Amino acid sequence: MEEKYICIHGHFYQPPRENAWLEAVEVQDSAHPYHDWNQRITAECYSTNAYSRILDGEDRIEEIVNNYEKISFNFGPTLLAWMERNVPDVYGAILEADKNSADRYSEHGSALAQAYNHMIMPLANRRDKRTQVLWGIRDFSRRFGREPEGMWLPETAVDIETLEVLSELGLSFTILSPYQAARTRSEGDTDWEDVSDGTIDPKEPYRQNLPGGKSIGIFFYDGPISRAVAFEDLLKDGEAFAERLSSGFAEPMAPQLLHIATDGESYGHHSPHGDMALAYALHFIESEKLARLTNYGEFLEKHPPTREVEIKENSSWSCNHGVERWRSDCGCHSGANPEWHQRWRAPLRDALDFLRDELAQIYESKVGEFLKDPWKARDDYIHVVLDRSAESIEGFMDRHCKGARRPSDNVRILKLLEIQRHALLMYTSCGWFFDEISGIETVQIIQYAGRAIQLHEDLYGGDLESRFLDKLSAAKSNLPEHGNGRKIYQKFVQPAMVDLKRVAAHYAISSLFENHAERVSVFCCSVSQKEYRGSEAGRARLAAGQVEITSDITQESENIRFVVFYTGDHQLSCGLSRDILEGVFSDLMAQLFDTFDRADFTEVMQLTGEAFEGSLHSLKSLFKDGQRKILNVILEKKIADALSVYRHVYEPNVPLIRFLKGSATPIPPPLYASGQFVLNSELNTELGRQDIDYQKITDQLREAELAGISLDAKTLEYTLRKNLEKKADAFDENPKSQVILEDIANGVELVYALPFDVNLRKLQNIGHQVKIGNYPDMQRKTEKGDREAAAWVELFENLCGQLNLRI
Repeated sequence: MEEKYICIHGHFYQPPRENAWLEAVEVQDSAHPYHDWNQRITAECYSTNAYSRILDGEDRIEEIVNNYEKISFNFGPTLLAWMERNVPDVYGAILEADKNSADRYSEHGSALAQAYNHMIMPLANRRDKRTQVLWGIRDFSRRFGREPEGMWLPETAVDIETLEVLSELGLSFTILSPYQAARTRSEGDTDWEDVSDGTIDPKEPYRQNLPGGKSIGIFFYDGPISRAVAFEDLLKDGEAFAERLSSGFAEPMAPQLLHIATDGESYGHHSPHGDMALAYALHFIESEKLARLTNYGEFLEKHPPTREVEIKENSSWSCNHGVERWRSDCGCHSGANPEWHQRWRAPLRDALDFLRDELAQIYESKVGEFLKDPWKARDDYIHVVLDRSAESIEGFMDRHCKGARRPSDNVRILKLLEIQRHALLMYTSCGWFFDEISGIETVQIIQYAGRAIQLHEDLYGGDLESRFLDKLSAAKSNLPEHGNGRKIYQKFVQPAMVDLKRVAAHYAISSLFENHAERVSVFCCSVSQKEYRGSEAGRARLAAGQVEITSDITQESENIRFVVFYTGDHQLSCGLSRDILEGVFSDLMAQLFDTFDRADFTEVMQLTGEAFEGSLHSLKSLFKDGQRKILNVILEKKIADALSVYRHVYEPNVPLIRFLKGSATPIPPPLYASGQFVLNSELNTELGRQDIDYQKITDQLREAELAGISLDAKTLEYTLRKNLEKKADAFDENPKSQVILEDIANGVELVYALPFDVNLRKLQNIGHQVKIGNYPDMQRKTEKGDREAAAWVELFENLCGQLNLRI
């Protein structure tokens, strides 16, 4: 066993989904019932691997484990940034796993760094390669508290220059596909062995010698087993997975490393319960002593390479044609639309290369007025990206500026650096990976290009956008309605552009529906209220005032005066101005509110239109999440009215509907639709209440069954799950509360009465922690005659039974 080692690597990554102007992921309806795809995939994969289950012989949860502690893994830096803000518990579990893995694996943490935003490295110039690698290293060290030993290359795309950059920056190894090795030989030999057909032995590390005299370690993963994990349902059985891994060793040979690498999303998102197969496989390997688990850093230290390798230049793991998938119509695609072409890939890259080179030249010449070394400053800018505080920005400026500067100089420098950041983000690989230029991944990278252009034109004007679009128009869509890249830019990118005035519009409009503090954050901007006055008359509302909007990214700031007038439903008008004089605005406010008090709404509308001609905004100006929130407020009354109407249709006809169902007669659509709307609406409301009326829900479920009404299981499950998770959070904070414990037990009992499954993972996680932390103490108190503790123990043991937790 001591000569046999197993390492499982997971590449955990999602393309950046943040709005290029807001620095936040907006609501994505295709991910329903989750807010967005990051949230959904976190629930299905990243969280499940942090809290995975090992079952006993009776399918009870015997142990909850952190898979990341025993495997090798990397997370995309942009994904980790999102997780830090949105799922801090999962983020923390990942960082903790790396620390624990170092204890397990001879002080070698299992986390690897990744080139920053998943750029295809062989297609980048050397300067961008360096920044991508350096940003990946700095992001990693800030999060994990140590320097990385190895780096994952996006799509394992590689060339010698990329390996040189990795080695120069202190990285020891990377991981490639067996089909990326060209030839190999033992150290000291002169004869090479051709392994270009994928026949390299993956059970040992190799050394790639580099032109500058340095070298780097390379691990070539086991192709067949990795493929079985990703595409052949190997994750349906954890024991079979473990045995397949252990079957890959050769006899006799020592030492041997059997290692695989796949997308980490295989373990849960692509393969449901794949995390459990992974957890059990790791458990089975250790308990049956099939091999010793390790990670790449530990194995490399103990067993350095004895063979040299030469890689295939410009190769990757996901394109049979090298790296053509990211620059030509090579034939690689998702398979969803086999009749579509990908001829748009080449002109898209040409357009972005043109933009990159134009912006690099401008950056070098313009920022050189202020900075000692423009490109060293760009490399160091990652520290500002990771910490946007005033202190961080000031420290950056002190390190890199030539001399004294004004606040306006800081704004200019930050805008030029942001142009460069977006010029890197626009090369995220997913923009070329799929089938169609109008797909969300490709539109995302074109948005980054649009943001870079907007910042440039803010500073210098010019015709850069039109020249870029001339080149982008050569990228033809498969869909006639989208035409080409120019039309897609005009359709999806230009309307999404945000400036400080639009932030002011969002603030002003939302102020009619929620109370704002004097200072609030609106995505990546800070809003300071200088003046505000509001009035209401029935449904009509009027507000006016002045705000100072400051970008947290560029420190640019503007004072903007506004008037916003709402007459009900979606009818709303908002006027904005940077230039209106204080006295003129004061007179306008007095006139508007006097007119509003007289309920002369037509005159209010006319006065607003005249004062802000050409600068009027509507509900469409709200950012997507804010727009959805306000529309939900507006629609609440409408939906309540509709529910009342449907109830009047449904309730008198309940006996008839039951009779039709019992006699196997189709229920007329109007009657069925009314029942479906009424019962699902009422159930969703009840399942979301803090004090759940269990009898009422039972009655509603019975009614749906008798009437043959289908339930919206996805929405109802999500509503109840989130309600129970709130209760579980309360129990986590106060685990000795019998009241909360009983409330959760009643909720879980309800779950088993529902005609659909409910995800109880978070309740199980918290229950497991309480079982380990609080349960033994309460048992001891029970044994000493403490009646309250005895009642708690009885309740908790019953809950563990409901949650399938083994005591």
